[in-house]
Amino acid sequence: MNLQERFKQVRQHSIDICSNLQTEDYVVQPVVDVSPPKWHLGHTTWFWEEFVLKPNDENYEQFNPNYNYVFNSYYESAGTRVIRTDRGNLSRPSVEEIYQYRKHVDKGMLHFLKNNLSKALQDLIVLGLNHEEQHQELLATDIKYILGNNPLFPALYPEEKKSSLPAKKTWIHIDEGIYEIGFEGEGFCFDNELNRHKVYLNDYSICSELVTNKEYLEFINAGGYKNFIYWHMEGWEWVKANGINAPMYWHFIDGEWMNYTLNGLLPLDEHEPVCHVSFYEAYAYASWKGSRLPTEAEWEIAATKFNWGKRWEWTESAYLPYPGFSKAPGAIGEYNGKFMVSQKVLRGASDVTPPNHSRITYRNFFHPPLRWQYTGIRLAK
Repeated sequence: MNLQERFKQVRQHSIDICSNLQTEDYVVQPVVDVSPPKWHLGHTTWFWEEFVLKPNDENYEQFNPNYNYVFNSYYESAGTRVIRTDRGNLSRPSVEEIYQYRKHVDKGMLHFLKNNLSKALQDLIVLGLNHEEQHQELLATDIKYILGNNPLFPALYPEEKKSSLPAKKTWIHIDEGIYEIGFEGEGFCFDNELNRHKVYLNDYSICSELVTNKEYLEFINAGGYKNFIYWHMEGWEWVKANGINAPMYWHFIDGEWMNYTLNGLLPLDEHEPVCHVSFYEAYAYASWKGSRLPTEAEWEIAATKFNWGKRWEWTESAYLPYPGFSKAPGAIGEYNGKFMVSQKVLRGASDVTPPNHSRITYRNFFHPPLRWQYTGIRLAK
Protein backbone atom coordinates (compact mmCIF):
# COMPACT_ATOMS: atom_id res chain seq x y z
CA MET A 1 0.00 0.00 0.00
CA ASN A 2 1.46 3.37 -0.99
CA LEU A 3 1.62 6.35 1.36
CA GLN A 4 -1.42 8.03 -0.18
CA GLU A 5 -3.64 5.01 0.33
CA ARG A 6 -2.36 4.38 3.82
CA PHE A 7 -2.88 8.03 4.72
CA LYS A 8 -6.51 7.90 3.55
CA GLN A 9 -7.09 4.63 5.42
CA VAL A 10 -5.67 5.89 8.71
CA ARG A 11 -7.48 9.22 8.50
CA GLN A 12 -10.79 7.49 7.78
CA HIS A 13 -10.39 5.16 10.76
CA SER A 14 -10.28 8.15 13.13
CA ILE A 15 -13.62 9.31 11.74
CA ASP A 16 -15.10 5.80 11.88
CA ILE A 17 -14.37 5.57 15.63
CA CYS A 18 -16.52 8.68 16.13
CA SER A 19 -19.31 7.65 13.75
CA ASN A 20 -21.86 6.83 16.49
CA LEU A 21 -21.18 9.86 18.68
CA GLN A 22 -23.69 12.62 19.31
CA THR A 23 -22.40 16.17 18.92
CA GLU A 24 -22.42 16.68 22.71
CA ASP A 25 -20.15 13.64 23.20
CA TYR A 26 -17.32 15.32 21.28
CA VAL A 27 -16.79 18.07 23.87
CA VAL A 28 -16.70 16.32 27.26
CA GLN A 29 -13.51 16.07 29.37
CA PRO A 30 -14.42 14.34 32.67
CA VAL A 31 -10.83 14.07 34.00
CA VAL A 32 -7.39 15.38 33.05
CA ASP A 33 -6.25 12.11 31.40
CA VAL A 34 -9.25 12.01 29.05
CA SER A 35 -9.33 14.42 26.12
CA PRO A 36 -12.53 15.36 24.26
CA PRO A 37 -12.95 13.39 21.02
CA LYS A 38 -12.99 16.58 18.96
CA TRP A 39 -9.61 17.55 20.44
CA HIS A 40 -8.13 14.23 19.23
CA LEU A 41 -9.52 14.87 15.75
CA GLY A 42 -8.06 18.38 15.79
CA HIS A 43 -4.69 17.43 17.26
CA THR A 44 -4.01 14.61 14.79
CA THR A 45 -4.85 17.05 11.99
CA TRP A 46 -2.61 19.76 13.47
CA PHE A 47 0.29 17.27 13.44
CA TRP A 48 0.14 17.00 9.64
CA GLU A 49 -0.22 20.73 9.20
CA GLU A 50 2.52 21.70 11.67
CA PHE A 51 5.21 19.13 10.90
CA VAL A 52 4.64 18.26 7.24
CA LEU A 53 2.73 20.89 5.29
CA LYS A 54 3.85 24.20 6.81
CA PRO A 55 7.62 23.46 6.67
CA ASN A 56 7.61 21.63 3.33
CA ASP A 57 4.83 22.95 1.07
CA GLU A 58 5.25 26.61 0.17
CA ASN A 59 1.82 26.67 -1.50
CA TYR A 60 -0.05 25.40 1.55
CA GLU A 61 -2.42 27.90 3.18
CA GLN A 62 -2.87 27.45 6.93
CA PHE A 63 -6.47 26.79 7.92
CA ASN A 64 -6.48 28.89 11.10
CA PRO A 65 -3.32 30.20 12.82
CA ASN A 66 -5.01 29.97 16.24
CA TYR A 67 -5.29 26.20 15.94
CA ASN A 68 -1.62 25.78 16.78
CA TYR A 69 -2.38 27.06 20.28
CA VAL A 70 -5.54 24.95 20.58
CA PHE A 71 -4.30 21.60 19.26
CA ASN A 72 -0.62 21.40 20.25
CA SER A 73 -0.42 18.69 22.91
CA TYR A 74 2.95 18.78 24.66
CA TYR A 75 5.46 19.91 22.01
CA GLU A 76 7.34 22.74 23.70
CA SER A 77 9.28 23.36 20.48
CA ALA A 78 6.03 24.08 18.63
CA GLY A 79 5.00 26.98 20.86
CA THR A 80 2.47 27.75 23.59
CA ARG A 81 -0.70 25.69 23.94
CA VAL A 82 -3.92 25.25 25.86
CA ILE A 83 -3.15 23.40 29.10
CA ARG A 84 -4.37 19.83 29.15
CA THR A 85 -7.03 20.36 31.83
CA ASP A 86 -8.71 23.05 29.71
CA ARG A 87 -9.32 20.98 26.58
CA GLY A 88 -12.92 20.38 27.66
CA ASN A 89 -13.56 24.15 27.79
CA LEU A 90 -13.08 24.47 24.04
CA SER A 91 -16.68 24.88 22.92
CA ARG A 92 -15.13 26.54 19.89
CA PRO A 93 -13.95 25.58 17.34
CA SER A 94 -17.13 23.61 16.77
CA VAL A 95 -17.25 19.95 15.78
CA GLU A 96 -18.30 21.00 12.29
CA GLU A 97 -15.32 23.37 12.02
CA ILE A 98 -12.92 20.64 13.10
CA TYR A 99 -14.25 18.32 10.39
CA GLN A 100 -13.74 21.18 7.91
CA TYR A 101 -10.19 21.51 9.23
CA ARG A 102 -9.58 17.81 8.63
CA LYS A 103 -10.86 18.07 5.05
CA HIS A 104 -8.65 21.08 4.38
CA VAL A 105 -5.49 19.41 5.71
CA ASP A 106 -6.30 16.05 4.09
CA LYS A 107 -6.63 17.77 0.72
CA GLY A 108 -3.26 19.44 1.24
CA MET A 109 -1.62 16.19 2.35
CA LEU A 110 -2.97 14.10 -0.53
CA HIS A 111 -1.65 16.70 -2.97
CA PHE A 112 1.69 16.80 -1.17
CA LEU A 113 2.02 13.02 -1.18
CA LYS A 114 2.01 13.02 -4.99
CA ASN A 115 5.50 14.54 -4.90
CA ASN A 116 8.75 12.60 -5.06
CA LEU A 117 9.51 12.71 -1.34
CA SER A 118 12.89 12.30 0.32
CA LYS A 119 13.54 9.37 2.65
CA ALA A 120 13.45 11.76 5.62
CA LEU A 121 10.01 13.04 4.64
CA GLN A 122 8.69 9.55 4.03
CA ASP A 123 9.90 8.53 7.50
CA LEU A 124 8.21 11.58 9.03
CA ILE A 125 4.92 10.68 7.36
CA VAL A 126 5.12 7.09 8.60
CA LEU A 127 5.74 8.46 12.10
CA GLY A 128 2.69 10.70 11.67
CA LEU A 129 0.54 7.73 10.67
CA ASN A 130 1.67 5.81 13.74
CA HIS A 131 1.05 8.91 15.86
CA GLU A 132 -2.54 9.07 14.63
CA GLU A 133 -2.99 5.36 15.29
CA GLN A 134 -1.85 5.93 18.87
CA HIS A 135 -4.49 8.62 19.18
CA GLN A 136 -7.11 6.30 17.73
CA GLU A 137 -6.60 3.96 20.66
CA LEU A 138 -6.69 6.90 23.07
CA LEU A 139 -9.78 8.22 21.30
CA ALA A 140 -11.61 4.91 21.78
CA THR A 141 -10.68 4.64 25.45
CA ASP A 142 -11.51 8.30 26.09
CA ILE A 143 -14.94 7.81 24.48
CA LYS A 144 -15.49 4.80 26.74
CA TYR A 145 -14.62 6.87 29.81
CA ILE A 146 -16.93 9.68 28.73
CA LEU A 147 -19.88 7.37 28.10
CA GLY A 148 -19.04 5.02 30.98
CA ASN A 149 -19.25 7.91 33.43
CA ASN A 150 -22.56 9.11 32.03
CA PRO A 151 -25.32 8.05 34.50
CA LEU A 152 -27.31 6.58 31.59
CA PHE A 153 -24.43 4.25 30.55
CA PRO A 154 -25.11 4.77 26.82
CA ALA A 155 -23.79 2.18 24.37
CA LEU A 156 -21.54 3.27 21.54
CA TYR A 157 -22.27 0.01 19.71
CA PRO A 158 -25.77 -1.14 20.71
CA GLU A 159 -25.47 -4.75 19.53
CA GLU A 160 -24.95 -7.18 22.39
CA LYS A 161 -21.52 -8.72 22.84
CA LYS A 162 -21.27 -12.52 22.72
CA SER A 163 -19.99 -14.28 25.82
CA SER A 164 -16.45 -15.59 25.67
CA LEU A 165 -15.29 -19.14 26.38
CA PRO A 166 -12.83 -20.13 29.13
CA ALA A 167 -9.26 -20.69 27.98
CA LYS A 168 -6.99 -23.40 29.33
CA LYS A 169 -4.05 -21.97 31.24
CA THR A 170 -0.53 -23.35 31.38
CA TRP A 171 2.78 -22.09 32.73
CA ILE A 172 5.42 -21.50 30.06
CA HIS A 173 8.96 -22.12 31.31
CA ILE A 174 11.90 -20.07 30.02
CA ASP A 175 15.45 -21.19 30.78
CA GLU A 176 17.98 -18.81 32.24
CA GLY A 177 20.34 -17.25 29.77
CA ILE A 178 21.39 -14.21 27.80
CA TYR A 179 18.72 -12.93 25.41
CA GLU A 180 18.28 -9.93 23.12
CA ILE A 181 15.36 -7.50 23.26
CA GLY A 182 14.44 -4.41 21.28
CA PHE A 183 13.44 -3.78 17.69
CA GLU A 184 15.50 -4.91 14.73
CA GLY A 185 14.84 -5.37 11.03
CA GLU A 186 12.79 -3.47 8.47
CA GLY A 187 9.68 -1.45 9.09
CA PHE A 188 8.64 1.19 11.58
CA CYS A 189 9.33 1.34 15.30
CA PHE A 190 9.26 4.13 17.86
CA ASP A 191 12.57 5.44 19.17
CA ASN A 192 11.97 3.93 22.62
CA GLU A 193 12.17 0.42 21.10
CA LEU A 194 15.82 1.03 20.15
CA ASN A 195 18.53 -0.11 20.54
CA ARG A 196 18.47 -3.89 20.51
CA HIS A 197 20.58 -5.14 23.42
CA LYS A 198 21.40 -8.16 25.56
CA VAL A 199 19.73 -8.99 28.88
CA TYR A 200 20.36 -11.78 31.34
CA LEU A 201 17.30 -13.60 32.65
CA ASN A 202 17.04 -16.15 35.44
CA ASP A 203 14.76 -19.18 35.06
CA TYR A 204 11.13 -18.07 35.09
CA SER A 205 7.65 -19.13 34.10
CA ILE A 206 4.92 -16.98 32.60
CA CYS A 207 1.21 -17.73 32.31
CA SER A 208 -0.15 -18.56 28.87
CA GLU A 209 -3.34 -16.57 29.47
CA LEU A 210 -4.39 -13.32 31.08
CA VAL A 211 -6.14 -13.14 34.44
CA THR A 212 -9.90 -13.36 33.91
CA ASN A 213 -12.76 -11.44 35.49
CA LYS A 214 -13.73 -14.59 37.40
CA GLU A 215 -10.25 -14.96 38.85
CA TYR A 216 -10.11 -11.30 39.79
CA LEU A 217 -13.53 -11.55 41.40
CA GLU A 218 -12.07 -14.22 43.70
CA PHE A 219 -9.50 -11.67 44.82
CA ILE A 220 -12.28 -9.18 45.59
CA ASN A 221 -14.37 -11.76 47.46
CA ALA A 222 -11.30 -12.81 49.48
CA GLY A 223 -10.99 -9.24 50.78
CA GLY A 224 -8.16 -8.22 48.47
CA TYR A 225 -9.10 -4.54 48.62
CA LYS A 226 -9.30 -4.63 52.42
CA ASN A 227 -5.96 -6.23 53.28
CA PHE A 228 -2.93 -3.94 53.06
CA ILE A 229 -0.53 -6.89 53.03
CA TYR A 230 -0.89 -7.35 49.25
CA TRP A 231 -0.30 -3.73 48.31
CA HIS A 232 2.55 -1.32 47.86
CA MET A 233 2.27 1.46 50.42
CA GLU A 234 1.51 3.96 47.64
CA GLY A 235 -1.10 1.60 46.19
CA TRP A 236 -2.76 1.09 49.57
CA GLU A 237 -2.99 4.85 50.08
CA TRP A 238 -4.54 5.11 46.61
CA VAL A 239 -7.16 2.50 47.49
CA LYS A 240 -8.11 4.26 50.71
CA ALA A 241 -8.06 7.79 49.32
CA ASN A 242 -10.25 6.91 46.32
CA GLY A 243 -12.52 4.24 47.82
CA ILE A 244 -11.40 1.68 45.22
CA ASN A 245 -13.05 -1.74 45.55
CA ALA A 246 -13.15 -3.12 41.98
CA PRO A 247 -11.79 -2.48 38.48
CA MET A 248 -12.99 0.61 36.65
CA TYR A 249 -16.46 0.19 35.10
CA TRP A 250 -17.51 -2.60 37.50
CA HIS A 251 -20.79 -1.84 39.31
CA PHE A 252 -22.44 -4.00 41.97
CA ILE A 253 -26.16 -3.64 41.27
CA ASP A 254 -28.94 -5.64 42.96
CA GLY A 255 -26.51 -8.33 44.09
CA GLU A 256 -24.86 -8.77 40.70
CA TRP A 257 -21.63 -7.44 39.22
CA MET A 258 -22.24 -5.43 36.05
CA ASN A 259 -19.57 -4.13 33.68
CA TYR A 260 -19.81 -1.10 31.44
CA THR A 261 -18.60 -1.90 27.93
CA LEU A 262 -18.92 -0.08 24.61
CA ASN A 263 -22.01 -2.27 24.16
CA GLY A 264 -23.53 -0.72 27.29
CA LEU A 265 -23.89 -1.94 30.87
CA LEU A 266 -23.87 -5.76 30.80
CA PRO A 267 -23.57 -8.61 33.31
CA LEU A 268 -19.90 -9.30 34.04
CA ASP A 269 -18.45 -11.82 31.56
CA GLU A 270 -16.41 -14.02 33.89
CA HIS A 271 -14.29 -15.52 31.12
CA GLU A 272 -13.11 -12.22 29.62
CA PRO A 273 -9.65 -10.97 30.66
CA VAL A 274 -9.93 -8.50 33.51
CA CYS A 275 -9.60 -4.97 32.24
CA HIS A 276 -9.11 -1.38 33.40
CA VAL A 277 -6.95 -2.17 36.43
CA SER A 278 -4.08 -0.03 37.69
CA PHE A 279 -0.51 -1.20 38.21
CA TYR A 280 -1.29 -1.09 41.94
CA GLU A 281 -4.16 -3.56 41.46
CA ALA A 282 -2.15 -5.78 39.12
CA TYR A 283 0.66 -5.99 41.67
CA ALA A 284 -1.75 -6.66 44.56
CA TYR A 285 -3.51 -9.44 42.66
CA ALA A 286 -0.20 -11.09 41.76
CA SER A 287 0.92 -10.83 45.38
CA TRP A 288 -2.32 -12.42 46.58
CA LYS A 289 -1.78 -15.30 44.13
CA GLY A 290 1.79 -15.84 45.35
CA SER A 291 3.10 -14.78 41.94
CA ARG A 292 4.43 -11.56 40.42
CA LEU A 293 4.25 -9.47 37.27
CA PRO A 294 6.80 -10.18 34.51
CA THR A 295 9.52 -7.73 33.60
CA GLU A 296 9.28 -6.30 30.11
CA ALA A 297 12.27 -8.39 29.02
CA GLU A 298 10.64 -11.57 30.33
CA TRP A 299 7.44 -10.65 28.52
CA GLU A 300 9.18 -9.97 25.20
CA ILE A 301 11.27 -13.15 25.23
CA ALA A 302 8.22 -15.34 25.97
CA ALA A 303 5.67 -13.49 23.81
CA THR A 304 5.99 -15.82 20.81
CA LYS A 305 4.75 -18.65 23.04
CA PHE A 306 1.40 -17.17 24.15
CA ASN A 307 -1.51 -15.19 22.74
CA TRP A 308 -1.44 -11.47 23.37
CA GLY A 309 -3.20 -8.40 22.03
CA LYS A 310 -6.47 -8.16 23.99
CA ARG A 311 -5.10 -6.08 26.86
CA TRP A 312 -2.13 -3.83 27.56
CA GLU A 313 -0.28 -5.88 30.15
CA TRP A 314 1.38 -4.27 33.16
CA THR A 315 5.00 -5.25 33.72
CA GLU A 316 7.25 -4.79 36.73
CA SER A 317 9.62 -2.65 34.67
CA ALA A 318 10.10 1.08 35.04
CA TYR A 319 9.91 3.01 31.78
CA LEU A 320 13.56 3.84 31.11
CA PRO A 321 15.74 4.34 28.01
CA TYR A 322 17.43 1.37 26.41
CA PRO A 323 21.24 1.47 26.16
CA GLY A 324 22.31 3.95 23.52
CA PHE A 325 18.92 5.67 23.33
CA SER A 326 19.01 9.10 21.73
CA LYS A 327 16.28 11.61 20.97
CA ALA A 328 15.77 13.07 17.51
CA PRO A 329 16.39 16.82 17.19
CA GLY A 330 13.52 19.29 17.40
CA ALA A 331 9.89 18.73 18.33
CA ILE A 332 9.81 15.14 17.06
CA GLY A 333 12.46 14.29 19.67
CA GLU A 334 9.94 15.16 22.39
CA TYR A 335 7.89 12.13 21.45
CA ASN A 336 8.91 9.48 24.00
CA GLY A 337 12.11 10.36 25.84
CA LYS A 338 10.66 13.19 27.94
CA PHE A 339 8.28 10.74 29.64
CA MET A 340 10.93 8.34 30.92
CA VAL A 341 10.30 8.98 34.61
CA SER A 342 7.84 7.65 37.23
CA GLN A 343 6.01 5.36 34.79
CA LYS A 344 5.63 1.61 34.28
CA VAL A 345 5.97 -0.25 30.99
CA LEU A 346 3.01 -2.08 29.48
CA ARG A 347 3.40 -4.65 26.73
CA GLY A 348 1.05 -6.11 24.14
CA ALA A 349 -1.93 -4.29 22.65
CA SER A 350 -5.67 -4.07 23.28
CA ASP A 351 -9.11 -4.62 21.77
CA VAL A 352 -9.05 -1.03 20.48
CA THR A 353 -5.48 -0.95 19.15
CA PRO A 354 -5.66 -0.16 15.40
CA PRO A 355 -4.89 -3.05 13.03
CA ASN A 356 -1.18 -3.64 12.36
CA HIS A 357 -0.15 -1.13 15.04
CA SER A 358 1.15 -3.68 17.57
CA ARG A 359 4.39 -5.67 17.73
CA ILE A 360 6.30 -7.64 20.33
CA THR A 361 8.83 -4.84 20.93
CA TYR A 362 6.22 -2.06 21.40
CA ARG A 363 6.64 -0.24 24.74
CA ASN A 364 3.60 1.51 26.13
CA PHE A 365 3.86 3.41 29.42
CA PHE A 366 1.55 4.86 32.06
CA HIS A 367 1.63 6.07 35.63
CA PRO A 368 0.78 3.33 38.20
CA PRO A 369 -2.70 4.59 39.23
CA LEU A 370 -4.07 5.00 35.69
CA ARG A 371 -6.65 2.50 34.47
CA TRP A 372 -8.84 4.11 31.81
CA GLN A 373 -6.83 2.23 29.18
CA TYR A 374 -7.52 -1.45 28.39
CA THR A 375 -5.01 -2.68 30.96
CA GLY A 376 -4.83 -6.29 32.19
CA ILE A 377 -2.69 -8.79 34.09
CA ARG A 378 -0.44 -11.68 33.12
CA LEU A 379 1.32 -13.52 35.94
CA ALA A 380 4.89 -14.72 36.17
CA LYS A 381 6.86 -16.68 38.76
